[in-house]
Amino acid sequence: MRDDPSLYTSSTQGFMALLGAHKTGYSDGYARFELDIGPQLLNPMGIPHGGVYASVLDTTLGSSGCWEGSPDSFRPSVTLNLNVNYLAKPRGSHLICEARRVGGGKSIYFSEGEIRDDTGIVLARASGSFKVVPRR
Repeated sequence: MRDDPSLYTSSTQGFMALLGAHKTGYSDGYARFELDIGPQLLNPMGIPHGGVYASVLDTTLGSSGCWEGSPDSFRPSVTLNLNVNYLAKPRGSHLICEARRVGGGKSIYFSEGEIRDDTGIVLARASGSFKVVPRR
């Protein structure tokens, strides 16, 4: 696997770009991603696939522990565990995912977050543990 530093700070490349998600907030212990609900994200029931929620939560929770002092700097990490609780279906057309680092140390940290739609309905909540990895 290649190590491309630009992918750590960009929100418009890789898998998140495929989902249409963009980083809209990033600071020490906090991250936010947003995306529009398009037809490509829907399951056969006409609601966003649970994997969309899990993927965006995973990236947002992971990002909340990667701050290095600047929005242009990012400590890479990998997911050790992710727990997602699906709570409701959206009424709106836009998703907002926010997460905060809630504990941990230098190499392993814990984060919690949620996805809500643009009407304020909380759609899913997650918690996870993440490991900081060295850049290659």
